[in-house]
Amino acid sequence: MPSLTSHPPGPAGSGAPAAVLPRPGRDPFFDNAKYLAIVLVAMGHSWEPLPGSGRLVETAYTFVYTFHMPVFIILAGYFSRGLELRADRVWKLVTGLVVPYCVFEVAYTLFERLTGSPQFPLSPLTPYWLLWFLPALFLWRLTTPFWETIRWPVAVALVIAAMGAVTSNIGGDLHLQRILQFLPYYVLGLQLRPAHFDFVRSRAVRVASVPICLVALAAAYWAVPRTTTSWFFRRYGAEQLGSPAWTGAVVTLVLFTCALVLSACFLAWVPNRRLWMTALGAGTLYGYLLHGFVVKGAVKLDLYEADVLSTPPGRILVSVVAAVVVTVLCSPPVRRVFRFAVEPRLDRARKPRPAP
Repeated sequence: MPSLTSHPPGPAGSGAPAAVLPRPGRDPFFDNAKYLAIVLVAMGHSWEPLPGSGRLVETAYTFVYTFHMPVFIILAGYFSRGLELRADRVWKLVTGLVVPYCVFEVAYTLFERLTGSPQFPLSPLTPYWLLWFLPALFLWRLTTPFWETIRWPVAVALVIAAMGAVTSNIGGDLHLQRILQFLPYYVLGLQLRPAHFDFVRSRAVRVASVPICLVALAAAYWAVPRTTTSWFFRRYGAEQLGSPAWTGAVVTLVLFTCALVLSACFLAWVPNRRLWMTALGAGTLYGYLLHGFVVKGAVKLDLYEADVLSTPPGRILVSVVAAVVVTVLCSPPVRRVFRFAVEPRLDRARKPRPAP
């Protein structure tokens, strides 16, 4: 796919962005990482509608939301290294991100109108729920040459994110607040090299990740009744969350540090060999865009009102179902069916390239 799953280098017309330091073929480590991350995303979304989810579910939710989207964004930045804004590359960005965004914005609007919300508005500048990621990645990639030119790019991106977090009057167009606050993870990915991933896969990091994750879970359990998970969405400024403006800058740095550490812990345990999940890693955008219909459909059908979902086994069942559903949605048969919407081929809409 053109956004999260491209590996350097891409053949002509494949939709894969140019990148430096190419490796032959697809690296199974990255496909495995993307598959496991999309499973966490789907599970997190499936937990949101749980009635009276309880402290343990909220703890897992807080823990997962600390790093699951940062991992995706870091990998997206890593595979955007060396992106040149030539006409053919911009065309691929438009067809691979802007067009699917428009298609799914219309699709989710129709879904809402047909399932009980006939007045649901079509607002292209206000992304529907999970669709914010497509315009965000499009804008981040357009700025890639800038971040690869300046000194201290991650520090500059953190300053921008902190400024966004202390400002509460940023409009909701394209979820700009999220675009600004998640920006450092994309910029960090641009700075990474294969050696960095080799390091996080070392035995020392893998061993250290166990106590770190246990401490993080304990911290999440402690934080659940004392804070709001809305901080992890990066959708609001500090004052909108009932805190002084200056805390936005502090929280930005704290969340960035926590996300970086837990992302390393997550990647440390990702298998680096080809497994059954490896092929699914190439279809994570399909799983991301399509699983929203399943979650929202379950809510509209009142499936979350079942008594069993208020019990620990029921919550485990929801998690397992979410993992299975997103796995199916990443599979090759589903990708073949929905390729027209997720990876559209619009060669006929493009002017012929002049002969050299």
